[in-house]
Amino acid sequence: MPSSLKQQHVEPTFPVPILMYHNVSRPPREARVYRSLYVAPRAFARQMALLRRAGYTGLSMRDAMPYLRGERRGRVAVITLDDGYLDNLENALPALLAQGFTATCYVVSATLGSHNLWDEQKLGVRKRLMDGAQLRQWHDAGMEVGAHSRSHPRLTRCDEPSLRDEIAGSRAELEDVIGATVNQFCYPYGDTDQRVAEAARQAGYEAATATRRGRARPGMDLFQLPRVQVARHHWLLPFAQRVFTAYEDRRA
Repeated sequence: MPSSLKQQHVEPTFPVPILMYHNVSRPPREARVYRSLYVAPRAFARQMALLRRAGYTGLSMRDAMPYLRGERRGRVAVITLDDGYLDNLENALPALLAQGFTATCYVVSATLGSHNLWDEQKLGVRKRLMDGAQLRQWHDAGMEVGAHSRSHPRLTRCDEPSLRDEIAGSRAELEDVIGATVNQFCYPYGDTDQRVAEAARQAGYEAATATRRGRARPGMDLFQLPRVQVARHHWLLPFAQRVFTAYEDRRA
């Protein structure tokens, strides 16, 4: 048979679910709203184990970039955690290490060692954030630190000097803390537009994630990447629907 007629094996292109977490802990009783932002440590560990059993590798944004750019193919899921809560270090890190996974924690740089100043009043809960030493523990364990602005504002409402300070300033502060390059950004509240995305590009990031629902695919704008939200009520079946099927894509 002529070589031109032989079928060539082409490895399938898989969508890349970028999972979005916040707190990996049980919600406190006094939490009035957004209890869905909490995923229990045991549930998180089960979700990571399910990914492994299904043949997926959990990766940080740093480690997933070749897949997001279409340079590599395979079953991968990106693990991201927003805001930099201390429970990410205490509860998420052991589960990630147990599976050999990496993850990205997007950190609000000006609030290291403090608490959730941006939504404490609305939530009625003060949630502890990692300090510099704890953030270095996260990084030294092989995990990635990403930037989530300096103070968690709605970036589309910022003037140009404030926008640059929030985006580029966050990167500089975090690099100074961990002694390594910070290449990933996440828009607070998922609030972005063309101007904000361009500011992230100009600041030198490789990619940025939003909160628009869906799974990423090679060829997408790397500065408008969708994510798959994982909430408190997403037990293994709904978790699997969001990660392994087009469930979230249809809702995007």
